[in-house]
Amino acid sequence: MQNSRLAQAGFPAVIVLVISVMIVPLPSSLLDLLIVANISTAILVLLMSTNVKRALDFSSFPSLLLVLTLVRIGLNVSTSRAILADGEAGGVIATFGSFVVGGNLVVGFVIFIIITLVQFVVISNGAGRVAEVTARFTLDAMPGKQMAIDADLNAGILTDDEAKVRRREVAEEADFYGAMDGASKFVKGDAIAGLVITLVNLIGGLVIGVVQMGMPIGEAISTYSLLTVGDGLVAQIPALLVSISSGLIVTRAAGGSDLGSDVFGQFARQGTSVRNAGVVVIMMALVPGLPKVPFIVFGITFVVLGRRLMARSDLEVAAAEQQQHDDVPVAPPSPVQLAIDSRVEPLELDLAYDLIELVDPASGGDLLDRVGALRRKIAGEFGIVMPAIRTRDEPDLPAYTYVIRVHGVEVGRGTAPAGRVLVIGDDLHRYPGEDIIEPVFGLPARWVPLEFRAEAEISGNTVVDRSALVVTHLAELVRRRAGRLLSRTDVKALLDSVNATDPAVVEDLAGAAVGVAEVQRVLAALLDEGIPIRDLVRILEAVGERARTTKAPDALIEAARAALGPAITSALAVDGTLPLITVDPRFEAEMGATYEPTDQGGVLRLDIRAHEHLMAQIDRAAHITAARGLPTVVVCAGALRPALSRLVRQAAPSVSVISYSEIGDHLTVEAVHSIPAPSAMSDQEQQHVGNTY
Repeated sequence: MQNSRLAQAGFPAVIVLVISVMIVPLPSSLLDLLIVANISTAILVLLMSTNVKRALDFSSFPSLLLVLTLVRIGLNVSTSRAILADGEAGGVIATFGSFVVGGNLVVGFVIFIIITLVQFVVISNGAGRVAEVTARFTLDAMPGKQMAIDADLNAGILTDDEAKVRRREVAEEADFYGAMDGASKFVKGDAIAGLVITLVNLIGGLVIGVVQMGMPIGEAISTYSLLTVGDGLVAQIPALLVSISSGLIVTRAAGGSDLGSDVFGQFARQGTSVRNAGVVVIMMALVPGLPKVPFIVFGITFVVLGRRLMARSDLEVAAAEQQQHDDVPVAPPSPVQLAIDSRVEPLELDLAYDLIELVDPASGGDLLDRVGALRRKIAGEFGIVMPAIRTRDEPDLPAYTYVIRVHGVEVGRGTAPAGRVLVIGDDLHRYPGEDIIEPVFGLPARWVPLEFRAEAEISGNTVVDRSALVVTHLAELVRRRAGRLLSRTDVKALLDSVNATDPAVVEDLAGAAVGVAEVQRVLAALLDEGIPIRDLVRILEAVGERARTTKAPDALIEAARAALGPAITSALAVDGTLPLITVDPRFEAEMGATYEPTDQGGVLRLDIRAHEHLMAQIDRAAHITAARGLPTVVVCAGALRPALSRLVRQAAPSVSVISYSEIGDHLTVEAVHSIPAPSAMSDQEQQHVGNTY
């Protein structure tokens, strides 16, 4: 606590002291103390700059640079006053003016000009340019670094605390280089100010000595000019040290050690270069007129050092190779990892060993890219994110066979022989190959050699390559089982997305005590009937409103369907006309009498005769609509629709069952067929229907 308070009061005291030094004359002994403190601080800053591992380890440097510049200017003003007023400014300046420059004004002035130019032209300009460019690049790279941190956080690589630290470091890095860009301008200004103050002191000292003090010109120059040059050197030497520190800081890349260790370590890895440099230096000793001994000494030193470094490098390489060949015991997998590896995935694709090339980009396989495109397509079509597909090779599968599994259960299987394309169309016997039943839609097809592809396409046949077949098969199975693939986690993510844009809708669900499980049941039921859930807000609004009176599954599902009714029927219409298969009201009443509610929704307990009659009529209606190229849509009363849909979907998944309330008023209705009641048919008609079924 005491150190913290001392540090808080230290810098304000230094700034106040600097202002005081500019105004109040100081004795020469105190000036010596302050000058020595200034030089010592500059040496300390230089050593710290060489020992930091990265620039942010000395993040206070820009502010410290400003304070040190202010201190030097204050001391320069105070020493200038002492020189011009008293003709002396302490022992340090006198020593620099006499001993360091040999008492020669010209020598001292030349040294001062050289130091000032080196600081101003070389170091300050270079460090300022590096700081400017680095600040610009750091600011441009900030969004990418932030996105990388967010990606690592979402992937679980970083914890929340680690992500906060990384974000803070990115912000601090940008702030540091921005501050260094501005602080470098103070270094340039300090050099210019030192040069101007020295010139003013030279002229002012000469005038004071000759005019006011009546000194001869030689004595005035000896007294004032040498002190002025000494004062300039005392000010510029620490300024040069701090400028060098600034250059080291802004050019310091993040390393694993301090600057000296990094430099010597990197040279140590270049033994060949060190040896070759020694050979070149020895050869330079052969040039006539050059001193032989220094070149030979340094050349031999480089050659010996290079050979030793090369030998050490060879030993390190051999040790690394030996370590690679050693049998390192592999730690057994943890129970958690075993549980993860053995867990059944929602969607799996097993490939025979000779189909691995389909997922290998090096072999030209694009199956994984197509699966990624399929996920985007399913998301845009149904409003859900298809689960990630776990693809693996299965050695027990027959050659060129693939298997699609949903929650570990095989739902589809097919073959994709190498060097073949699948041709679907008429007159397939003109092409060589093997006849099969296409696994997606059950159409006759033939695997044809690849060289017949162009001919089959010109003939108007549908030609499908192997990857496209697998993806198409997968897409169709996902569409049919989208409801089963919708997990609680997926529903929670959908609710979170709605909460971000329409929080009132989610709050209404919570007020009606509708949880994720109820929402999942409704959405899964819609997906099972091929209804997209992209209009999620209206679905949730309808569910929340209906749930205030009842939470029966069928009631919530029908409320959602009613909200989507016009969209549902528009998707089934053809050119604005909705073809309908109606049900005789008497038959509806008979089926309604067998309605039985269950936990999973209502079901119809039809007897064998009524069930056969219903299926036969729907099959007949499907043939009628198929002949006209129309979808098969059965319409009935809203109370009967859920149970009738479940019954029909088991035998005819492609048949849609809607209620009258779902028909949009923007559509034209066409009754294609009517399903009569069994009691309204003659015995001969019923016998014909039964035989047909």
